[in-house]
Amino acid sequence: PCLTRLCSPIAEKTGKVLGEFCRCYKEQYGVALFNSVRYEIEGNGGPQAQLLHRKVPLEDHVIYSGNLFQYIEENKKWRNRFCVVPHNYGLVLYENKLAYERDLPPRVLVNSAGYKILTSVDQYLELVNSSLPGVTPKSGHSPILKCPTDFPLILWHPYARHYYFCVMTGKEQEKWRAVFQDCVRHCNNGISEDSKVEAPAFTDAVRMYRQSKEQYGTWDMLCGNEIQVLSNLVMEELLPELRTTIGPRLKGKAQERQRTWIQISDAVYRMVYEQTKAQYDAAMAKCEQERPQMESTIRTDMDQIITSKEHLASKIRAFVLPKAEVCVRNHVQPYISSILEALMTPTSQGFAEVREVFFKEVTDMNMNIVNEGGLEKLVEYMEKLSHLAFHPVKMQSCYEKMDQLKLEGLQQRFDVSSTSVFKQRAQIHMRQQMDDAVYTFETLLHQELGKLQGKDDLCKSIQRILERVLKKYDYDSSTVRKKFFREALLQITIPFLLKKLAPTCKGELAKFQELIFEDFASFILVENTYEEVVLQSVMKDIMQAVKEAAVQRKHNLYRDSMVMHNSDPNLHLLGEGIPIDWGEEYSGQPEAEPAADKRRRAKQVVSVIQDDEGVLPYKVDTEALLQPGSPELREPEEPDPGVLPSSPDGVEEIREALVKESLGDADDPSGARMPQAVPASPLPRADVPAEARVLHAAPASPTPGTETPSPSAGMACHQSSDKETGEEVAPPGGECSPPQPADTTESGEGVQTEF
Repeated sequence: PCLTRLCSPIAEKTGKVLGEFCRCYKEQYGVALFNSVRYEIEGNGGPQAQLLHRKVPLEDHVIYSGNLFQYIEENKKWRNRFCVVPHNYGLVLYENKLAYERDLPPRVLVNSAGYKILTSVDQYLELVNSSLPGVTPKSGHSPILKCPTDFPLILWHPYARHYYFCVMTGKEQEKWRAVFQDCVRHCNNGISEDSKVEAPAFTDAVRMYRQSKEQYGTWDMLCGNEIQVLSNLVMEELLPELRTTIGPRLKGKAQERQRTWIQISDAVYRMVYEQTKAQYDAAMAKCEQERPQMESTIRTDMDQIITSKEHLASKIRAFVLPKAEVCVRNHVQPYISSILEALMTPTSQGFAEVREVFFKEVTDMNMNIVNEGGLEKLVEYMEKLSHLAFHPVKMQSCYEKMDQLKLEGLQQRFDVSSTSVFKQRAQIHMRQQMDDAVYTFETLLHQELGKLQGKDDLCKSIQRILERVLKKYDYDSSTVRKKFFREALLQITIPFLLKKLAPTCKGELAKFQELIFEDFASFILVENTYEEVVLQSVMKDIMQAVKEAAVQRKHNLYRDSMVMHNSDPNLHLLGEGIPIDWGEEYSGQPEAEPAADKRRRAKQVVSVIQDDEGVLPYKVDTEALLQPGSPELREPEEPDPGVLPSSPDGVEEIREALVKESLGDADDPSGARMPQAVPASPLPRADVPAEARVLHAAPASPTPGTETPSPSAGMACHQSSDKETGEEVAPPGGECSPPQPADTTESGEGVQTEF
């Protein structure tokens, strides 16, 4: 009831924030469009990459699947779930493996953008206690969460609902943690870099909006797609007000108040998301509608716009540059080398580890071909190698090098709230470089196969191609790292400089507006030109610092003067060909597998987790699974002779079931299928035909591109449906609940960067 009364103020506050943001976005859209057209005409490409780039890395593949326990908040029970991580890195949870194989709807679908992966209940309780100040359970009282094993995996979000899992061993916990972290890393990177206008316009608008609120520096919640980021932006301002308004009114024990607060925060986040999506989509549509006319003006008047901008920049430079140079000399320059060293050490170690893992995998493959022999073994190993970059466990040794990144002392000075943004960016670069190296290797090897005579020729050819690819990797990784270092230094120092200069410069910028012709006002902004001048004041020092680091060769960086010309002129043409399917091409089967069957039976990247273990340690026997159903509320189902078994619930029952675990067959990775993307459907799950079933995304992180029911002004009562667990629940006593978006991370647009 408390939340229902606040619906109108929440909508009003959300609308106000989004209105200001959309104004910023419209301004930045014109600037981004001009920059995009100018770049297209003038061109300013950097060094040419030596490695090939795979266009669709994980098409029709599943990253991982396996069993783990999930805590169901609605009935406070632990349930065994079968978790599938498809190629888009959503977490899809089914009742059990049988439900997955029978193509039944999933219980939960989570997009993990903005989440943190916690591996201890104490870590979680610390974050929960800090989320609602003044509400801390007394010592000796039962905590908000009890885990039946010593190996929890908790997904925590500052605004959305939390997810609780556990496994049986520390080894399984580490593997699942690596998988979950890969999901978070991928989902956080949700704004497509392929968009040369919308993406820069959006990120610049977010930055300008936050700077208008005196918030400079990095922002941890720039996570996910545009709608999620904007929802985070609204919640950042809204939540403190709600905490002050609602916090004192919460009743019950400390644990109950904490649990209620988490539910309220999640409900508000859903409401904000829906309103944000509608308002942002409208702003986007308006910009797209105006784009043809704007682009026509830019192309017609390009020279005049450039001349006008340079004239404005010269005036701003004369006013700002002397102040900026003094600020750089006194407050930035002395620290550039320290920041760079802190960035370079873990990053270079991570890229060196990528090289080592790639070298080891190919060398081991070559040795096994010598010992076991033949093209058949090569095909088996190449199928695994082709997805090495997307193997969370094998890549973990590379990613964890970035955990050493510390900016102690510098972090407070330069207002860097967290180093996570730099860690994740470097890790994404590592994964991309690994995949580029693997793809180049398999493309060159595939080209050679027709010319080889016998096993010896094959092994020599593999070794020769490996050395060739490693040289290309060294060059490309040097280029990528230098660019990363420059961008990171700018990301750290520019906000600091803008904040320092704001008191003396920002108030004077309005007088420069008259220098811009009215016809060009959509493409030239005083604020952006001012920031470019500030950037120029420090860019020379940053470029020099990175150049000196390359000269030292301490971190295996190429000098800028070292330009590796394209030694393989036909290599990039090979990369444009049809993707190689090793299993299909060299399996020797007379008939090709039908395309539909192939899509349904997607291959799994991380099969080794299950192969190594033989059987999942928490796989309960049939007798335990066939016990009478628990009191968990579920959607009505028609009688079915093949009805799915229920799972054990409660801490004690789970422990008993675990003691009775059987040595059943391990999960078969070859049978893994990927849920297919389908349009959103308004029907309840039980009524959706198998051909058109919708995977409902967890409302904690909804996705764009799907229709969502818009909330009515009065928050009218409706049949409540737990979209988190996929279970239809009868509305208790006519109680109202906030509307929940029905979305899918499997949609064509999706939350992730690419799939």
